[in-house]
Amino acid sequence: MKNKKSNQVATLAIFIAIMIVLESISQAIFSAFVLPIKPTITHIPVIVASIIYGPKIGAQLGGFMGVMSMIRNTILLGPVSYIFSPFVENGNFYSILIAVLPRILIGITPFYVYKAMSNRTGLALAAATGTLTNTLFVLSGIFFLFGSVYAGNIQALLASIVSFNTLAELIISISLVLAIVPVLQKVKK
Repeated sequence: MKNKKSNQVATLAIFIAIMIVLESISQAIFSAFVLPIKPTITHIPVIVASIIYGPKIGAQLGGFMGVMSMIRNTILLGPVSYIFSPFVENGNFYSILIAVLPRILIGITPFYVYKAMSNRTGLALAAATGTLTNTLFVLSGIFFLFGSVYAGNIQALLASIVSFNTLAELIISISLVLAIVPVLQKVKK
């Protein structure tokens, strides 16, 4: 039992380190884009961990991703930081929900999709499900909880996110999950 707990802590630590590196690199790369919200690749380790290690570890990593989002949006202010941080102007309790809850769900949904179809198609669908879980819950939260706060056209903001971010995130997520998970499954055995 103690060995299993040590393995889980080590697994979480490795994935958290990967997420921090990916977040730092992606923020540097995507800072060149003029869109107020940039694509994320930090959710990919959450999806991978969910598929390989189960929904409990996936949910914990997703929660960590949400906390990272709150910290980033508190420190690095952007036009929509209030959506993800309760500690900036116009931010509130709903900011915590939008930052954390969808990310926790990223760690749960791919596991069950892949479990239902344990093949390459199921792996691609699990990656897409994890990515779309984040996108749908975050965008719904923005629309319903912050639609009246946004100083611009909320529909135009959401359309730009769906058209650019979602497509980029889906392509990257599916490609990387299809490449990474089979290798980790062999290593885990």
